[in-house]
Amino acid sequence: MKFLSSALFSLFVVVLAAYSLSCFQVSEATQAVVLQFGKPVKTIRDPGLYFKLPFVQNVVYFEKRLLEYDAAPRELITRDKQQLVVDNFSRWRIVDPLKFYQTVTTINGAQSRIDDIIYSNLREVVGRTSLTEVVSGDRVALLRGVTTGSNLKADAYGVEVVDVRIKRADLPAKNEQNVFNRMRTEREQQAKKFRAEGEEEARKIRSQAEKERQVIVAEANREAQVLRGGAEAEATAIYAAAYNRDPELYNFMRTLEAYRRTISDRTTLVLDPDTEFFSLLESSK
Repeated sequence: MKFLSSALFSLFVVVLAAYSLSCFQVSEATQAVVLQFGKPVKTIRDPGLYFKLPFVQNVVYFEKRLLEYDAAPRELITRDKQQLVVDNFSRWRIVDPLKFYQTVTTINGAQSRIDDIIYSNLREVVGRTSLTEVVSGDRVALLRGVTTGSNLKADAYGVEVVDVRIKRADLPAKNEQNVFNRMRTEREQQAKKFRAEGEEEARKIRSQAEKERQVIVAEANREAQVLRGGAEAEATAIYAAAYNRDPELYNFMRTLEAYRRTISDRTTLVLDPDTEFFSLLESSK
């Protein structure tokens, strides 16, 4: 009886060991390649419980989730021959585990290839772009082209490059001051241009204002002369009417007015006594 129990227990242990050696599980976050004597025989992408031949087959697991690679900063040259230190990172994932295993095998091997691919595409795209466009332009469109080009090349390794981003884009220390001086010169030239355009516009405005002033003054002088002429004509008419009503009184008043304007303190007149100017004085003797 003891021998039978021991045999059953041993059989159970053997069955359990065989089951554990022949079963493996693939989770939601992983995918697997089944190897037989080192050669891939099966690719598993769906999660679940699977079986393999114990001692003959083994399983290699790969991530299904997005992976991130932070590249080291590198110097690139822009279209206008300016050096730029670019620090970029990328997100990628394994889409074909069999091809991935056959080409790069490990995550580190894949990141090395991805680094070379992205750097090559980034260098090509930045080489067609000016410094200003890289620093302050539409980076999304620029990096979209880098992502597309990198993804096409990474497909050969069973990898999909999902996104490439630039964290920082700085000038090398040796070129920073030169670039700042050039930017300052450009801004000064632009300021001079704006000032010259402003002076030209100011001259136009002043010229137009002077022209309008002269027109207004001329029009005012014309109106003043018209008014003055009308007033003088009216005054002449009044004088004429007054003269016609009483010529003697009119002559008397005019002569007094002439005396008032002509003769004042310390005024010396040298005139002929028979001149008409003294007619009023003669009549009053």
